[in-house]
Amino acid sequence: MFSSKYNDGIETSHGRLAIRLDGPQGGIPLLLLQRFRGTMDDWDPAFIVAVARDRRIIRFDSAGVGRSNGTVPATIGGMAAIAADVVAVLGLSQVDVLGWSLGGAAGLEFALNFPHLVRRLIVAGSSPGPVADGPQQHPRVPHVMTKSENDEDDFLFLFYPSSECATAAGRASLARIRSQPDCGPATSPLALMMQVKAMSSWPGILHRASELRLPILVANGAHDVMIPAYRSYVLSQQAPNAKLMLYPDAGHAFLFQGARTRAVRNRTLRANRLRTYATRRSPAGIRSDRNPFGI
Repeated sequence: MFSSKYNDGIETSHGRLAIRLDGPQGGIPLLLLQRFRGTMDDWDPAFIVAVARDRRIIRFDSAGVGRSNGTVPATIGGMAAIAADVVAVLGLSQVDVLGWSLGGAAGLEFALNFPHLVRRLIVAGSSPGPVADGPQQHPRVPHVMTKSENDEDDFLFLFYPSSECATAAGRASLARIRSQPDCGPATSPLALMMQVKAMSSWPGILHRASELRLPILVANGAHDVMIPAYRSYVLSQQAPNAKLMLYPDAGHAFLFQGARTRAVRNRTLRANRLRTYATRRSPAGIRSDRNPFGI
């Protein structure tokens, strides 16, 4: 797998941003937008290797996060604007986008505010914004996710179900992330505070969901304690060209659980063969790992 890093970053209107490019050149790249508190080094390397096998992957530290300078924006729309700036600086006319958690919210804003730049969107473990009805976030989540430091038990609680299989997959993923050489600094307390401010003030996109005409894959683990999977269902019902996929015995970090990594790879890398995602208007989009992503 080809991998390179701009040692000095790229200069944008939001500051100098650290960035890494993985995978072969050619075709439309996949832009990754990271979770709350995450840096570009917090993607599971097994996930990166799988997805970058056949296409170019772009990951970066947003302004004020990790190795990047600048200031963390106080809005989700501001985070989307930074992503658009990265695409422009790289000289790209269009990208596919995979946003995880907070990155999924930024991906939705990106697709709405810069529709000419986004061909297809994957919203993973995320939300369209406030949803009053249905299951709510686990009451322990706000405390655990905002601790000054998170240990392995915190991540297992936030990201994975408590089953033996899911816990083992979670421990393996966390070990792979920790074992990476040359990792940048963790997200600072100030950056954390700004991200919390952005999330808490976000009105969501449900009032604009009908504008999302592009193909969207909405995916999550069925047992997400951070962002209940019901919110993925709500988004899939409101975006005109969305498809919902939920995975059993999986949580917020479902895309790092072994076979699900391969499923995400298959779905993202077959983009050139997919003209559209069929809109789902019922829970029929829920599938088992026997046929991941309906392929």
